[in-house]
Amino acid sequence: MPLDPERISETRAWLAKAAEDLRAAHFERAAQPPLTSDIVFHAQQAAEKAMKGLLSWHDRPFRKTHNLVELGEACATVDGTLENLLRRAAPLTEYAWKFRYPGEPDTPPPDESEAALALAEEVYEAILSRLPAEVRP
Repeated sequence: MPLDPERISETRAWLAKAAEDLRAAHFERAAQPPLTSDIVFHAQQAAEKAMKGLLSWHDRPFRKTHNLVELGEACATVDGTLENLLRRAAPLTEYAWKFRYPGEPDTPPPDESEAALALAEEVYEAILSRLPAEVRP
């Protein structure tokens, strides 16, 4: 059965945006000093968009949210082998807002930003490995 071109396009678009966030995080990491608050923000965004890509591929609706707990639970119903990884990624949710506004803590320490980026990359790669080559950006 041929693959649905619209589903391929939508899934690829989510994954391309996730890859762009990972690229941005690496760019921010190369700054001197590294822009750790931006790194963790892009890590959260990459994980979120990768999850939305998986849900799009499986034609599972999702609401506009940055909540990785909610998205991770939805993804785990599609592929239970992702459950442990997505539970580990759930704390990245707070980086969608934490460190982004005045009055919040200044910046996360470098080791925290490195861990967030590594986890987002793990989520992205795990999801990508479960999808057909046609949707890869």
